[in-house]
Amino acid sequence: MDLTLNEIQTMLQTSARDFMEDQLPKTRVLEIDDSDSGYDANLWEQMSDLGWPGIIVPDEYGGLGQGWVDLGVIYEVMGAYACPSPHLSSAVLAAQMILAGGSEEQKNALLPPIASGQQIFAVAMTEPDYSWAASGVKMQAESSGSGYVLNGTKLFVPDANVADQLLVVARTPGSGGEDGVSAFIVDPNSAGVAIRVMTGWIGPKVCEITFENVQVDGSNVLGEAGAAWGAIESALDHGTAVLCAFMAGGTQTVYDMTREYSQSRIAFGVPIGTFQRVQDHVIDALTDADSAKWTAFEALWLLDSGAEGASIGVSTAKAVASVGFAKACDHAHHVHAGIGADLEYGLTQYTKRARTLQHYLGDSAYHKARMARLMKLSG
Repeated sequence: MDLTLNEIQTMLQTSARDFMEDQLPKTRVLEIDDSDSGYDANLWEQMSDLGWPGIIVPDEYGGLGQGWVDLGVIYEVMGAYACPSPHLSSAVLAAQMILAGGSEEQKNALLPPIASGQQIFAVAMTEPDYSWAASGVKMQAESSGSGYVLNGTKLFVPDANVADQLLVVARTPGSGGEDGVSAFIVDPNSAGVAIRVMTGWIGPKVCEITFENVQVDGSNVLGEAGAAWGAIESALDHGTAVLCAFMAGGTQTVYDMTREYSQSRIAFGVPIGTFQRVQDHVIDALTDADSAKWTAFEALWLLDSGAEGASIGVSTAKAVASVGFAKACDHAHHVHAGIGADLEYGLTQYTKRARTLQHYLGDSAYHKARMARLMKLSG
């Protein structure tokens, strides 16, 4: 396995860094995070102009048809700058669900506007009994004529407040486990749909969506009714891998900030980095950054290679990143002390993301259990 970046990936990395350095200072991140929507339409338009929403969409559907490591390179830079955007929701999770489970007609209709950034999709999966497993899908889709009626609640859904379309995961009556899980294309402006941005100390905005007798036409079922879990699992694997690259980029920046501060902050006439306990925190943050990066890019490489153990690699990466990103932020705050809580200083933007993303797409405990199951070490 060679994780060295090739020429194209190096160019992508340089281009992404130049763009982020120019467009996303810490003050802008804070401004977007503190806005009501958590979304900057101008920033998204510029990202779309660079072709980022179409990176993994095949060229026959209006995308660039590049690989997952290519996208991971961009995501690592996005994470390094704490970039807020609906890219993961729309251009990764939704796009991969449509690619893996949609009909040819649906792919031709839905993927080009996603790839161009003209339409934003959000994936509504998790519910009050928060889970990323098929067993966590409890929301019912009742048959009604040639379509379905949705009733229930989805929680902690990123980007639903700015989405043009929702991909809603629900279950047909009388089914359990992976069988009977369907995905529905729902207009967020449909009668009976209500979206509320949830409050709290979070980075990317997440939403509560309630569905009250929402009518969905049969043509808006993604692929075949009751058979969506394979496409959903594929989307979760690919989305988790690029999310890990984002978290790795954030962890690296947290380490960099901590190392630099330990060298410039003077106490008792010497840099605080000369103190052994401070050194311990800096070294631990570096270990977390390295672990998150290499497990993330191994997972992306496995996905690009179509390797049999790719899902295990993805869960390994998320188990590492979920713990490591948050731990690195803890170490950073120990070293920075009071200034680390200054919003304009910027460390808190990473701490918020570490806490939110720790659970998104499955926390460490979930992915460790998944690894054991995939390796047939548990039932």
